[in-house]
Amino acid sequence: MNRIILPVIVLLAVAFPGFAQETGSGPDENSGLPENHVRFTAGGYASWLHTAMFEKSSDDWVNSSMFHNRLNFKAWAGSRTTFALEVRNRFVTGDMVRLDPFYAAGLSADPGWADLSWNLSDGSSYVLNTMIDRASIDFTAGRLQITAGRQRINWSQALVWNPNDIFNTYSFFDFDYVERPGSDAVRAVYSTGPSSAVEAVVKLNREGKLSAAALGRFSLFNTDLQLLAGETDQEYFTAGTGWSGAIGSWSIRGEATWFRSLPGAPHDNSTLIATAGVDRVFSDRISALVQVMYSNNPLVLSDFSLLYDGTLGADQLAFSEFSAVGQVTWAPMPLLNISLSAIWYPDLEGWYAGPSVEFSMAENVAFSLVLQHFDSEIAGEETRINVGFVRIKYNF
Repeated sequence: MNRIILPVIVLLAVAFPGFAQETGSGPDENSGLPENHVRFTAGGYASWLHTAMFEKSSDDWVNSSMFHNRLNFKAWAGSRTTFALEVRNRFVTGDMVRLDPFYAAGLSADPGWADLSWNLSDGSSYVLNTMIDRASIDFTAGRLQITAGRQRINWSQALVWNPNDIFNTYSFFDFDYVERPGSDAVRAVYSTGPSSAVEAVVKLNREGKLSAAALGRFSLFNTDLQLLAGETDQEYFTAGTGWSGAIGSWSIRGEATWFRSLPGAPHDNSTLIATAGVDRVFSDRISALVQVMYSNNPLVLSDFSLLYDGTLGADQLAFSEFSAVGQVTWAPMPLLNISLSAIWYPDLEGWYAGPSVEFSMAENVAFSLVLQHFDSEIAGEETRINVGFVRIKYNF
């Protein structure tokens, strides 16, 4: 993409958010629209996020701010073909850029086969980045749906840790990226019934390594089940299963995936990651979840930043042989949400606590206050870190 065009997109997004209002909803097969009918929608959000990192409140704080703008475009050409384009624009300034000489390069790094992330401008304490994280064409013919391009492939069943998400994992701690990463892939889905389907996906990463897998989804005894198998990054044979159902008013969810090194791979290991959990909505104000995870080969956590690294593979989700998470969300009034989450990492002799508050200030405007506290042993050293976030977000 021409780099002269990209700054214009950023400036238009900042100065004229009203231009990106949704203009209509997309057609479906029963809409009766002619095959040559074209419809377009646009939307997105703009947010300001301030981050402060410190060990003790009395110590020096590492402060950074980010202006985050997202533009989502979608077009329907008749009832069968859909085009999607979504762009992230981020302007980051402050101590994190100034103190970390690799921060700007890390922001522009694109894990996909196509390099669609650019630093438009950067200096000693700021960086302006734009990234296309969705760009796809979707075609539907009867029960068959084919999507090609950068897209989100969501094979997960669980709510926190998702070892079945072998194509695009994400970090639980990166709450500001709700869309989650995408993959450069071709995906075919054939629906065999109301709750059953067969999928096949082929993906390329930035190193040109191929991942390919198939998934079958069906329902048995009021439980949604899935089986998957394939090859990940030309290095692992991958097989897994996932399930979701209910026992009374409790929802049960789980996933398990096995990764076995292929002959000729640069390593020789076998990793099993399994997770299971329950969640329940107690009323229109209170919900809760509990989830546990097991791995026979957890990742050695050498750096705190890995907790936020959305490029880790599905075989690298565990930092401890056993892990457990709990979360409670309370809405004391319609415009206010209060949440508390906690994670236990026995092998790290550590734990995480994350209280958060979100308040609706006005229509489409939300204020969030989030604190993330980590207390664990990383690289043989006791580590205590607090990260505080203040965010104001406007959806348009």
